[in-house]
Amino acid sequence: MTAYLDTNVAVWLAQGSLNRISPKAQKCIQTAANLLLSPVVLIELEYLYEIGRILISATDLRVKLEHEIGIRMCDLDFLPVAQMALNEKWTRDPFDRIIVAHAKANGLAPLVSADEEIKKRYSRTIW
Repeated sequence: MTAYLDTNVAVWLAQGSLNRISPKAQKCIQTAANLLLSPVVLIELEYLYEIGRILISATDLRVKLEHEIGIRMCDLDFLPVAQMALNEKWTRDPFDRIIVAHAKANGLAPLVSADEEIKKRYSRTIW
């Protein structure tokens, strides 16, 4: 199974804050054959780093997750993701819009997220 991680989950994994991740989400993370990040997660991580909300750059966080957990960046062509994102009118947050669209464009893959709005809007959200 392929699963995507939302930005908040990526940060908690990098911090080793497993207590912030639900048991169901942890099980998905442990059993997924492919754990992916949408490239837009990198942009959101860098934004959070720039405003001081996280203390590690997006590149360093990505490398950490790749080496410690085996998380990879999704290399899906962006056009189908962008086309899918056009239908995500429930949010004005471009990061959430594209993260959900990425999971949908990749065969309705599960998305591990604690975000309440995402959980309401994407039935394949795992939390």
